[in-house]
Amino acid sequence: MLVLAACGSSSAAGPSVERSLILATTTSTQDSGLLDELLPAFTEATGWTVKPVAVGSGQAIEMGRRGEADVLLVHSPAAEEEYVAEGTAGRRLLVMHNDFVLLGPADDPAGIRGASAADAMQRIAAAGALFVSRGDDSGTHARERSLWEKAGVAPGAPWYQETGQGMGATLRVAAEKAGYTLSDRATYLSQSGGLALLVEGDPGLLNVYHVIEVTQRAGERVQPEAAAAFADWITGPDAQQRIGEFGIAEYGQPLFVPDAGKPDPTAT
Repeated sequence: MLVLAACGSSSAAGPSVERSLILATTTSTQDSGLLDELLPAFTEATGWTVKPVAVGSGQAIEMGRRGEADVLLVHSPAAEEEYVAEGTAGRRLLVMHNDFVLLGPADDPAGIRGASAADAMQRIAAAGALFVSRGDDSGTHARERSLWEKAGVAPGAPWYQETGQGMGATLRVAAEKAGYTLSDRATYLSQSGGLALLVEGDPGLLNVYHVIEVTQRAGERVQPEAAAAFADWITGPDAQQRIGEFGIAEYGQPLFVPDAGKPDPTAT
């Protein structure tokens, strides 16, 4: 587990006391490199060091339920809303968005290039073309399941395979096997593995991230002060600027769009 050490933060935390928080977040924030950009800046600004645990959004939310994390950064809106409604979470704040994209081999045997998301899923199933799923209860996996449902398709063997792994690993498997997969754009841009971008821009592919504070109602080990510090910082001007600029130099476009303070497109 990566622990990012404080940079000049001893005066804020005291000479012999380490203030350390646990952040449960998604593999997309780690695989894209965003955590490497944000967490050292957060430590320098606040004195809190961060122990990030990168798992699927479903697993991150379960960590929150059990009081095993102080704060969450996730992208599975329906699961988030259910979790907040249970009463053990604090604030849930909009942070940023990007989008999901459907990827596959450049020769596109199922003919999905330029189709709508639902039509693309139907074509993959009809062709029996290999689809590689994360299968890990992540936000990406949840969105994939909803796309199959909207397409009226129940995916299954032999053409449907689950990796049970994060986005970067799943991209590698899909590329090795010349299969289709669903990815967040940030991880695709940073770890494409040679897959072609075939479907994008569908409204159903919007990918929204929220920060959620865990409270001591979930467990006595939770640090509400740490949760509030992270939530305030990541929705503040410094972090939002960093998010908006991340990826431009390397990819010619931002990997995420900062959204703090804007209307929440997932609000129900």
